[in-house]
Amino acid sequence: MYRVGVIGCRGIGNRHANGAEGLPNVEVVAACDLVEEQLNSFEEQFKPTNPSLVMYTNYKEMLDTAKLDIVTVATGDNAHANMVVAAAEAGAKGIFCEKPLATTLEEADRMVAATEKSKTLLSVDHTRHWMPLWHRCHELVAAGALGEVKDVAYVHHGARSMLFRNGTHTLDTIRWFAGSKPEWLVGELEDGYEDYSEYRGDGGHDPAAEPSANAYIHFANSVRGFYLGEKQASARSHFTVTGTLGALVIEERANPNDTESFIEREGEREPIKAPEWPYEGIETGFHELVQVLDGSGQLSCPGRDALTVVEMLLACLKSQQEGNSKVTWPLVR
Repeated sequence: MYRVGVIGCRGIGNRHANGAEGLPNVEVVAACDLVEEQLNSFEEQFKPTNPSLVMYTNYKEMLDTAKLDIVTVATGDNAHANMVVAAAEAGAKGIFCEKPLATTLEEADRMVAATEKSKTLLSVDHTRHWMPLWHRCHELVAAGALGEVKDVAYVHHGARSMLFRNGTHTLDTIRWFAGSKPEWLVGELEDGYEDYSEYRGDGGHDPAAEPSANAYIHFANSVRGFYLGEKQASARSHFTVTGTLGALVIEERANPNDTESFIEREGEREPIKAPEWPYEGIETGFHELVQVLDGSGQLSCPGRDALTVVEMLLACLKSQQEGNSKVTWPLVR
């Protein structure tokens, strides 16, 4: 039986715990939050199906006393590092961490080093990896449905299209479909943020606390990536992968039921149908971590991949500060 502890008991932390519900070899035995109201709500929801659940207000105390096998981290964007490192050092076998992995390179490096030293599996919640439509589209591209991939473009508009909030999902998706690591990047920040040289956000709550961004990314396999983010009241995004044989398109809108996806070859469109999964998104990500701990499969978004995304985020800031110049890999620490 895997003993699970959840750090952060608001909405996303509840979804982490939901991922444990119904799994026969998992029990949520600990949860931590600083806000009493959140603790009480979490306990009320999950105690009936997890009778050993104990609530904490100090994550270090929880890690020291609860003897956890899996730790999930659902705190603000800029508060993950110490918790992930402490969980690895406390002997956790697996960690499911919210995105972005971190907001500085030093923190991201420290997290990856700690989990690799302790042989702890680190999975990061770039959620599209566990959404049926996106998973199917990636399968088709990887199987050669478009021939050789030439470019990946993602336009993301929405009220929360900040660089570290939804930009991390967008850049991870571009990296995922490009199938390679970046070699260099040119970035540009939203007007009014020209002096934004390091993360100054509030954990992902206030859109004004961090910029949206645009970027051009050259990958090691010569795939080109294009990222355009813009804060707008109406949420809409357009994703395209272009190859030598055709293009794959995912057109997302505020209502998921209105999403269109298709492959276009020689003017003919072939719709892409999402497979039916019993769970999707965050819950599926947690299930995957448990499966890998059991010896089946591999992580879709391990710590090293999430570290690359942090590098891409910070390369956008660095490029802006250097006159929108080319930032090359590896980034200087």
